[in-house]
Amino acid sequence: MAESIESEIVANVWKVLVTEGDAIAAGDSVMILESMKMEIPVETESGGTVSAVHVSEGAQVAEGDALVTIE
Repeated sequence: MAESIESEIVANVWKVLVTEGDAIAAGDSVMILESMKMEIPVETESGGTVSAVHVSEGAQVAEGDALVTIE
């Protein structure tokens, strides 16, 4: 079952830490968002394999935007 990780805030994508095909564990950071000069890590709730990265570094995201999909 796929898990979609979504943005919880309006922010800029500062750094993408994973690529498609990467194996990750629960609690791993998949990217770092930047908002109001604060760096906010985005972590997974479950492990699996990254099946899609929906944003790139420098992109702006809104609350609810899909960031990464994990299988």
